[in-house]
Amino acid sequence: MFALTKKIRVFIKERDWDQFHSPRNVAASISVESAELLELFQWSKGQSWNEFSDKHLRSKTEDELADIFIYLLRFADLAGIDLEKAAFNKMEKNEKKYPISKCKGSDKKYNDR
Repeated sequence: MFALTKKIRVFIKERDWDQFHSPRNVAASISVESAELLELFQWSKGQSWNEFSDKHLRSKTEDELADIFIYLLRFADLAGIDLEKAAFNKMEKNEKKYPISKCKGSDKKYNDR
């Protein structure tokens, strides 16, 4: 378990927020925070990582990514999901679904090749 997961548990318990953390509410929070990340780039061309030379944008991006990560950890913790194991399993599936020989340098969906 992540040390951060333990910190999140304590934070939530101290504030008596468990009552609000249903699967739907936590999943919705992940979506909301993801939208807030996207909002930071809504009117930018978004074509280059050079945008991160702007310290204000970088700081806001870090905050939104952290919010998403916290809610992901919270959902996984409440659901009893080992998030790291799940991610490794998903990467194995992706390696089979997107073999290098068919996907390298291509942005086409796996069933459009």
